[in-house]
Amino acid sequence: MSFTLTIAAKAQFVAYPTLIAVGFVNASDADVSIPIEFVDEKSTDSSDANASIKLVTPEGQTFLNQLDALNYLSEKFPTILAEKVKAQEWTKFGLDKLYIKNFKELATDLEKLDAHLNFRTFVIGYNYSLADVAIWGVLRANALMGSVIKNGVYANVSRWYNLLAEDKRFEAAIEQMSKNVNDLRKSVKSSKNGGKKEAHKASFEIDLPGAEIGKVVTRFPPEPSGYLHIGHAKAAILNEYFAHAYKGKLIIRFDDTNPTKEKVEFQDSIIEDLALLGVKGDKVTYSSDYFNEMYDLAIKLIKDGKAYCDDTPLEKMREERMVGDKSARRDRTVEENLKVFTEDMKNGTEEGLKNCLRAKIDYTALNKALRDPVIYRCNLTPHHRTGSEWKMYPTYDFCVPIVDSIEGVTHSLRTNEYRDRNPQYEWFLKELNLRHVNIWDFGRINFVRTLLSKRKLQWFVDKNYVGNWDDPRFPTIRGVRRRGMTIEGLRNFIMAQGPSKNIINLDWSVIWALNKKVIDPVAPRFVAVDANNAVPVKLLNGPKEPTTEQKPKHKKNADVGTKPVIFADQVLIDQADAEGLTENEEITFMDWGNVIITKVVKEGEIVKSIEANLHLEGDFRKTTKKITWVADTKDKVTVELVDFDHLITKDKLEEGDNFEDFITPQTEFHTQAIADLNVRDLKAGEVIQFERKGYYVVDQPFQEGKGAVLFTIPDGKAVAKYGAKK
Repeated sequence: MSFTLTIAAKAQFVAYPTLIAVGFVNASDADVSIPIEFVDEKSTDSSDANASIKLVTPEGQTFLNQLDALNYLSEKFPTILAEKVKAQEWTKFGLDKLYIKNFKELATDLEKLDAHLNFRTFVIGYNYSLADVAIWGVLRANALMGSVIKNGVYANVSRWYNLLAEDKRFEAAIEQMSKNVNDLRKSVKSSKNGGKKEAHKASFEIDLPGAEIGKVVTRFPPEPSGYLHIGHAKAAILNEYFAHAYKGKLIIRFDDTNPTKEKVEFQDSIIEDLALLGVKGDKVTYSSDYFNEMYDLAIKLIKDGKAYCDDTPLEKMREERMVGDKSARRDRTVEENLKVFTEDMKNGTEEGLKNCLRAKIDYTALNKALRDPVIYRCNLTPHHRTGSEWKMYPTYDFCVPIVDSIEGVTHSLRTNEYRDRNPQYEWFLKELNLRHVNIWDFGRINFVRTLLSKRKLQWFVDKNYVGNWDDPRFPTIRGVRRRGMTIEGLRNFIMAQGPSKNIINLDWSVIWALNKKVIDPVAPRFVAVDANNAVPVKLLNGPKEPTTEQKPKHKKNADVGTKPVIFADQVLIDQADAEGLTENEEITFMDWGNVIITKVVKEGEIVKSIEANLHLEGDFRKTTKKITWVADTKDKVTVELVDFDHLITKDKLEEGDNFEDFITPQTEFHTQAIADLNVRDLKAGEVIQFERKGYYVVDQPFQEGKGAVLFTIPDGKAVAKYGAKK
């Protein structure tokens, strides 16, 4: 009996660790070659649904578990896959812990790995071991890790990962997997479509069905009923990406079919936010441009016996749709339906207001979206573009496929929350003899403890829980921008997610960690001290008069410029720093030099004052405490630092949960601080770092008598609340 390795191409987690290990063996001088075959299945064995591999050995053993297979290979080929015993703990750690796709759960284990690699080139010893193979393979298989590695969220992990990636034996396994999976899927496609050539493939490794270079048209259709949030940003950026990838066109279309909720304010804000994101359509259109066409097509459905007017009370209609009962109005005559629709509903009469128009599809369908959906309803609210011309309006479900087809859209990219409505979309196109439009579903972004529903966000605005739609606690583009999110960080995050169909529920730490990579190299460094019980320090041998020197704003980036720093014999430090100081202790004042404490005055546990001597000839490398300080002169600035928590307390609201039951009691936290003179010149929106405190964005610039207001910018580390470090 000889070796064979079988890999399940559709397994939940790609078995890269075993594939890489076998690749090491096959690339070695060992007198053996292990053949590899791939099956287009989720498992390699019918008895074990989680079996991503099957390794059969010459001794007749069969391994369905990667850990067992790797241990066997390490014992069989100890010079190739070394350090089995020492690597056991980390090999198991990788396979057990790092396949997780929830960043919040993954973060702790990545921090552990990052700390372990701090002074190590390899996981174990001085060369590749079984642990390196296992952990690298797991990280490569985890789709969440792509952006984490690329953006260096865990610097040591990224360094180690990229070092190993330079060895062709690691990437060879990836190439082999990709090639064989593509071959498998081409084979399956070929057998299904008679060997037709596959469509052009765009960058994100998805097939847009029927896509041709130069002919692809996508669209982003926001409803002007609120401000764009981060979920909309993903849809906008992906539609733009694929339009440009195929050298096609992007349409920005306002789905303005509900005058009750829509405002010019929202419409204008959407245009502005898209411009901020760098998303520019080839043209801007409105669903209201096509009200006449949609009206005529609705009449066609009525005449064809495919639509009927229904005055069933709303609650009863919902109940009938839920259980699959036929409406008593379903068998109305064409003539009666035409009269109600073209006279009563169109003119908004008393009778018309009782009715809606429903598509006659299948009231018993298992897919409830096909149970005679409403396609027109009356609304007497004047429209912000058409005024009082119309008294009834098409629903989103009726409007979208029609306007997509009329405007020449070739590919409708939308979140898979609409997946059940896709058959409905296609039904309208078929019954109305309209041009076919391809649909591509992608997964929506969800964040823990975050609401994306515009209706629910509007509730927070109306109830004055937040100031407006640009509140820094809101997931709107304006909200996260006001909180300190950069456009580059936001776009990097969206592009890193790609067009996957998986619905992802992310911790905010992921996106803030990417944002930190953008702001950290350029954010100027200043100093602030908590005003509450700030401790005055008298430097007995300090400068007799305050002096000013120019210092770098950023020690690692000279292009950021310089700043004035005042040195005086009276300075302020944080109470938290002062509490741990003892007499005769030598510490370092950052950006100044060493100081020897001579006297500490306390009232109870509170430090009231300190006396000290400068010891500038002292070695800062020998002190353990590095303390920030602010000169206690007339130039110091009063600032208010504001931190925030999530608006709701539950990570994920389940169906049936009332979000009002999970409102966070306190979501805003204010701290008074004293900052250095440079804060006086900061403008709204500027991002800085207060040394040892974190990153901040200026919300309200300094004014005499009012100080300045700055918001904390989360840095992606584990958080107890939205932006506060544990």
